[in-house]
Order: sequence, then C-alpha cells, then structure tokens
Amino acid sequence: MTKAKLTLVIWLLVVVASTGAAQTPNAADAAHWKRYTLKGEEFSVTLPEPPRLRTNEVLVERIKKRRVDRVLAASADGVLYSIYARENPKPRQSLVDFIAEQTLGYKPELFVGRPLELNGVSGTEYKSLDPSRPTIEQFFATDEHLYRFMVYGVSGDHAGAKQFFSSIVFGKQPAGIDVSAVPGLPSQTDAGEEIYSTKEVDLKARITKFFPPEYSEEARKHHVTGVVILKVVLSATGEVANVQVISGLPYGLSDKAIEAAKKTKFVPAMKNGKYVATWMQMEFNFNLY
Repeated sequence: MTKAKLTLVIWLLVVVASTGAAQTPNAADAAHWKRYTLKGEEFSVTLPEPPRLRTNEVLVERIKKRRVDRVLAASADGVLYSIYARENPKPRQSLVDFIAEQTLGYKPELFVGRPLELNGVSGTEYKSLDPSRPTIEQFFATDEHLYRFMVYGVSGDHAGAKQFFSSIVFGKQPAGIDVSAVPGLPSQTDAGEEIYSTKEVDLKARITKFFPPEYSEEARKHHVTGVVILKVVLSATGEVANVQVISGLPYGLSDKAIEAAKKTKFVPAMKNGKYVATWMQMEFNFNLY
C-alpha cells in the first residue's frame, strides 16, 4: 500500500471514529437535507450538512496510471454518512475485487450481504450484525468509477439511513451542489496577514511546544475515541489563528482540540527575510487507554 493510499484510508477511519451516540432525526431534519455531487463524478446524494472533502492522487503500479480517490463525509446526531469515490481507469478493477479490498479484515460471520441494482448500476450491500458497531455499506461500479456509500452508527431502520441510501442517483451529469466548487480556506487572517502554503515559504514554521488536549467528561462517559484534525494558521506574530475543523469528534472533543491548538508555541515561517503566516494541519488523538 502506498503512503498516499494509506493516508486516505486513515482519514476515512478517523471520520468513522468521529461518531457518537445516535438519535433518530425527525421529519423536519430530512426536509433540510441537500443534494451534493462532485465535478467529474457519476453520482449525487443527499446529506444532512455540507460534507467534508478529501482528495488524493494515487499511482497504481499494476497499470502504471494515476487515479483520483475522493472521500465525502458528513455527520449529524452522532451518525456518519460517507462516500468513497475511486476513479477506475482501464483496465478496470472489478466490483468484486474492489469490495474484497475495502472489506479486507471483516469477519464474514458479522456481516450479511445482498445484491443491489440502482439506476441500472449493479452493486452489493453489506450490513453489520454486530450491535456495538452498526454499519451499512453499499458498493457500486459505474462506467468509470467505483463507489462505497456508508452509514455508521445506526441500523437500516433509522430515518437518516433510509434518506441517505434512497437518495443515491447515478448519471453522467447528476444534479446537486458541487462540493469541489465550494470556496476553500481564506487567503488572509482576520488581521489582514497574507497566508502562505508551506511550499511558498523559505523557512517552515517550527513548533517549540505542543500541548495535549484534555478529555471532556461527556466524551469519556460515551466512550468516544478517535482523532480531531484541524487546519490552523501559524501567524507571523506567533499566535494560532483561523482554526478550521477538518474532521471532528462529538461531545466537546473538537472544542478541546481547538483549545489545545491555540496554546501551541512556535517560531513563525519566514519568506524574503520576514516572518509570515502559514497553514498547518494538526491532529489530536483521543483515546481511553
């Protein structure tokens, strides 16, 4: 497994770990769901909130070609909704091989499967029989992509799960909000400083002191573990600013991570002999061991 692919898989697992105890959404919640898609993809689906997007480019050794893997993830009321989209250049990877790869390590006795067909696209559904890790997954192969749609945290009777899976549409130009067109991170801090990427600076910022986050009592009570991923600005003045939550955890853990991030001590990046602001990704691990 390449480093790039490993990073993508870890990110998906981090998002899965970010769910807590689930609640059943009411009819009003479903009415506020919106339809989302991605430019160049062959699907659209409704989600309860604007999804986070992770894109990764991978060199496939067996065919000596690059492919793009993308993950969309949204959560509401402790339930995770995610879509893993993979480009499938010729010679195509079969749906059977894709499923075998994605479910590697699953215990067969803990999952039940059934064939699916949606909009003329063949697929397979798997449901977890383990009540401690309720999961529903649907895998599909379109003309140019492989897809994995997943709901984690509830059973198939949950209103949100029904809404999510019933809304999946396949086609060459599906309608929906293009997540890839949503504006990205700001180019300036609130104080007006220009924010540079690490590739644009002459000397990268250097962390001198890192503070571990505290555990919230509510998260401890619900046995929530996982990783909070933040995108922060290390300003030219030595302060952490413009904190963005890329992947969060419930019951106050995201807030605890933000509090810890803002305490970070560092030497700012330099460009043309001056201190400048740069973006940095920070990851905070929460476990009960």
